[in-house]
Amino acid sequence: MDVTLEELPVEIARRIDNLVVVVEERDPHREGLLGFYQGVSLRDRGMNYAGVLPDRISIFMDTHLALGLDDEGTAEEIRRTVLHEIAHHLGIDDHRLQELGWG
Repeated sequence: MDVTLEELPVEIARRIDNLVVVVEERDPHREGLLGFYQGVSLRDRGMNYAGVLPDRISIFMDTHLALGLDDEGTAEEIRRTVLHEIAHHLGIDDHRLQELGWG
């Protein structure tokens, strides 16, 4: 996971603000979900955004492992999931991600 974050383009990495990325076994409420973003995207933050807990990206390991990919494929899928969720942090919605091929 650290490698994925370290590989971000500098212009993207500089925009990330008040964000934590965690790895969890699974999401008990959303079966089959690879990752989930919770928070207020950078696009939606207003002048009063202050004193809040960090936004959170959860990556669900069991769901990734259940894909049955080899180590390289699993690492690539985790990378793709992290980047997808970072896009939500930046304010890019699922519709636009579909257009960009990241849906």
